[in-house]
This record gives sequence, structure tokens and C-alpha cells, in this order.
Amino acid sequence: MTILDAMADENVFGHAFRDAESWRAWTAFLAALFGLPLDDEAQAIFRDCTGRSEPPAEGVGEAWLVIGRRGGKSFVLATIAVFLACFRDWRPYLAPGELGTVMVIAADRRQARVILRYVRGLLNASAMLKAQIKNNSAETIELANSVCIEVHTASWRTTRGYTVVAGLCDELAFWRADDSANPDTEILNAIRPAMATIPGALLLCASSPYARRGALYRAWQKHFGKDDDKALVWQASTRTMNPKIPERIISEAFEDDPISAAAEYGAQFRSDVESFVSLAVVEACTIVGRHELPRDVRTRYTAFVDPSGGTSDSMTLAIAHLEGGERAVLDCVREVRAPFSPESVVKEFVETLDSYGCHRVTGDRYAGEWPREAFRRRGITYEASERSKSDLYGGLLPMLNSGRVNLLDDQRLRQQLINLERRTSRGGRDLIDHPPGAHDDLANAVAGALVSALNEKSKRGVMRVTTVRAY
Repeated sequence: MTILDAMADENVFGHAFRDAESWRAWTAFLAALFGLPLDDEAQAIFRDCTGRSEPPAEGVGEAWLVIGRRGGKSFVLATIAVFLACFRDWRPYLAPGELGTVMVIAADRRQARVILRYVRGLLNASAMLKAQIKNNSAETIELANSVCIEVHTASWRTTRGYTVVAGLCDELAFWRADDSANPDTEILNAIRPAMATIPGALLLCASSPYARRGALYRAWQKHFGKDDDKALVWQASTRTMNPKIPERIISEAFEDDPISAAAEYGAQFRSDVESFVSLAVVEACTIVGRHELPRDVRTRYTAFVDPSGGTSDSMTLAIAHLEGGERAVLDCVREVRAPFSPESVVKEFVETLDSYGCHRVTGDRYAGEWPREAFRRRGITYEASERSKSDLYGGLLPMLNSGRVNLLDDQRLRQQLINLERRTSRGGRDLIDHPPGAHDDLANAVAGALVSALNEKSKRGVMRVTTVRAY
């Protein structure tokens, strides 16, 4: 049984694909992926979406989907996962007792749960497929044929140690990790050797596009539109893959932000997003092995806090000083990750501020009144920053590039700094922020403290952002 047969069979996937016309683009892709015949309409769709003149005669072992949002990527990945797990016999390539894994990798836990619900729904809706389920846990479905379907979040560590019969990667353009500058590349590098001993293993990467970097963009550059290439790249807009989505939604998105909508719904890589700073620059400013500096009573310090309500973002504190009139030195960072009690974190941060002789701290001006009151009750003056986050990052960049900064050896800080992006707003103003799905709470506090420290040079000794207690 082919995957197209399964989609047409009411005893398998047919219940989910009854509106065959709305799935025409997807059936064309699946036919090309698995080396099945394409009719004239499917051939035309194939040429439009791949830039190739002819589909691969025998299918491919590696494919990349560059598809607009709401195009149906996740559901099709789940369908492919169930098909490969249930209708391919991988046992001749497995050792006794070994499990072959259909590994689905998602950007985060929420998306992983979505895909696993699709997988379970497809299995449970078919009596024939449901009968194959041997064990069913939170993240794994083991079948009676020595194959399991596992859903992972994007981490190169957790994807090692498996025999992978199929690696299905969802939204890899938005994979983020605190311990890796290139999680997409590192995860793919971990998966490929795990597939090496399995003939017919499939690597399928699907995502809506984002910036012109990363594994998805490199694959598009290398393989799109090239006949006889071993890897297939399929690029299509939301409406091409899902004609049932209302045109009004897409039209309004293009009216609101044409550049964003061209990526989100038009499946075009963004040209307005650039990296903020390179890893090499950040590493050159990092003092290896230095994690914190003790207080020097002769030194005046500046402090910056990035407040949080404690439900999703971290709350962070950074303390810095000016050295030799030219160099900003990072002395201390604190990060408390959600969930937490904001009052408890303020108490902890006040103790740290006191230990450096600070009774004044600057923070996000959009945080509202609660941090001002919470710090005031504990004897610390909280001042709202006069500069926006983008302005602080803009001030930090020349300091980093010129080497006038000493950073602490902190992996999360390093990762957040190199993940920052510069994009141009519709008004022509540069905006610097973290990419979708990432965080910059620590980087924001550090930028605030370091920029404030360097500003001390122009204040001729007048302490503004941070003052020191008299002892």
C-alpha cells in the first residue's frame, strides 16, 4: 500500500482526507517524495513548487518543505510518520531487540504535543492501525512491529543514541537552544549517522521560512530547482498547500506587514532580518573562566534589572562598572527562570545589590509600577530606563566590536547575544530583539548595565544609574 492509497482508504487515513481537491498540492508532493506516478495536474504543481522539470523517478531520501503558515505541514508530517511506522517493514535492518524510531522533532513542547495528538488521532481512528499499538506513553508510541514513533523537542543531546528510520523535523527555522548557536545544524548532524545503517530511511524537514540563514535556507540555496538532485526542496505559499484558508486573512496580513506576510504566508525568506553580533566577537570579549567578580569598595557600580511577572520570562539582574575610563566590565549576573514569585526574586536581587553597595537600579520602562514599589519597599530606588531595548543593544554593539567590554563566561548570555536580530521597522527604524521563540532577558539586563557603565565617563563622576552606600 502506498501513502496515497492509505489516504484514499477509509480504513486507514481516508477519514482525514475526504476533501481530496483541497489536498491536491500535498498529494503531488507525497507522490514526488515516494516516487509515485504524477498525473498532468500534479506534474504542473510539482514544477511550480520545486523549479524542476521532472520528478525523481524513485523518490528521495531527503526532502525540505518551505511552506507558509497554516499550510498543513504538521498534520502531513504526522501522516508520514504513521505511514512509515505502520506500512514499512524495517525489521530486516534492526538487531534483535532493537527498535527503529520514527523521530518527530518539534520547535517546542507545545508543538510536539500538537503533532503527537495528530499521530494518536490517526492511529486510533483506524481499527487496523490501533491494533498495532503495543505501548503508549507521553512522548512515545511503540508498535508491535519493532518500530516506535517518538516526539522530541529540538535538542541535539536528546536526539542521539537512536536507530532512526525517519527523521521528521517541524519548523526547524525556529528551533532555538540555550546551549547551541546552530541547533538545526547540530540536530541534523546527530540524526544523519543514526539513519546511516537503514536503507530507505527518510529525512524530511518542514518549516515556514524566516531569515536568510540556517539549515533550511542553505538547503533551499543548494537544492531548489535542480533536476536530478538527491534532495528535494518544495517551496509553496499557504494558499497553494491549503486553499481552504480564507483569502481575507492573508490579504489583511499583507496589508498590515507585507514583509512579514511574504514569509508567513508567501513562503519567502525574509530579507530584512540580520544577525546582531557574531559569536567570534562575543567570545573575544568573554573572559574565559570568569563567572563573577567580587565587590571592590573603591569602585562605583551600575545595575540594570529586566523585571518579569514570573509566568513565562526570566527576571534578570546585571551589575557592571567602568574600568580605566574606557572599558565596561560585567561583574555579576543573576537570572531566575519562570515560574517564580516576583516578590521573592526582588528580595534576592536587593541582597545582591546591597552586596555591591548599590541602592539604585535601572529597569525596563514598560514594566509598570510594581517593580518600582517592590524595590522601594526594600530601600532600592528603581528608575525606568530612558532608552528602549533596541537603543541599549545599539549602544552595546560598538562596545563589543571594539573590544571595550569584558563579559562573564556565561553560556546563556553568550547564546542570547548571538541570537539577537536586527530588522528594519515599517518606519525605517532599526529594531533589535530576540527571534521568535527565543529569549533575551539576560542579554537585555547586561546591555543596560554595560551601556550605563560606559556612560559614566561622560558624567564626570556624577553617579546617576547606580550609587554606592556610604559605610
